[in-house]
Formats: sequence, structure tokens, C-alpha cells
Amino acid sequence: MYFPLHPDTRPEGLPLADLFAGRGYDLDAMHRRMLGLMSAEGLPYGRRTHTYNSRLAQELAKWADAQPDGGAIHDALYKAYFVDGRNIAEIPVLVEIAKSVGLPADLAHEVLIRRTFKDAVDADWEKARHYGITGVPTFVSGRSKVVGAQPYEQLSTLVRTAGEP
Repeated sequence: MYFPLHPDTRPEGLPLADLFAGRGYDLDAMHRRMLGLMSAEGLPYGRRTHTYNSRLAQELAKWADAQPDGGAIHDALYKAYFVDGRNIAEIPVLVEIAKSVGLPADLAHEVLIRRTFKDAVDADWEKARHYGITGVPTFVSGRSKVVGAQPYEQLSTLVRTAGEP
């Protein structure tokens, strides 16, 4: 399910310093925390300077999910955004990412230009509102949820509390 995190971000992105200005956040401390969490799970994590609108990336991923072996798009989008700091609001960047995981570039481009999966992502956003999701990532199991990047143990507890194996 996809969620509208900062859906009004302009296509060229927004510096993180501007996004968090006046809100009392320490960007260096935030980065260190995320780097520590990601490192503990063996995930790469870079030093981003901007946030970008992820709407088109979500539409591309929704399409990719319906393609054979399309699930690889998720790791590639993660790397592009969180490791390489690329602007995933740009269609050429998204087409290149799709191509890098073996998806047909021409079809990816068409999906993005025609906004073929717009309604499907809109439905996801509505479902997220229904669940009361306010941030990403959010993990839902049963009637409980955990918001934010969390250690494995926290997620395991969430699933066990909901009665799942």
C-alpha cells in the first residue's frame, strides 16, 4: 500500500533543511539514527539533502508489481532515493530505474506519461487514510500499528501481538 508523504513537494524537490525548518529537528542526529537503524539491518543508507515527490514512483511501482519479476523495482527505488539521493519525481530517472531491473523502458515511460496507475495509487492513499496512517513506514498487523523505521524486534512483537506466527 502506498502513502502520500509530502504529496505537495514540487517536482524539483525540497531541501531537507527547508522541510524541517523551525520545527526543532536536528538533521545530523536524524541522519545518524537512520544510518544506525539501516546499518543494523544490513541496508545501505546515504546522506540525502532533499525530499522528492514520490507520487510517480508509486505509480511506477504499482505497475511493476503486476509485471513478472517487477518486485525488484522496490529495492531499486529505495536505493535511488535513500542511498543515491536521486530525484524520483523525474520521469527519465524512473524509466532508467525500471530499465535497470529488467522492466521494459518504453512501457514504463508510457505508464508514467499516461498515469495508468493513478487511480490504483489514489485507492491506496484512501486506504491509508482509513487506517489512520500518518507516516512511513507504517506496519499494520491486526488492529495494531508501528510507525517509523523500527528494529526487527519491534516489528516481530507487533506481529506476535496480533496473533500471527
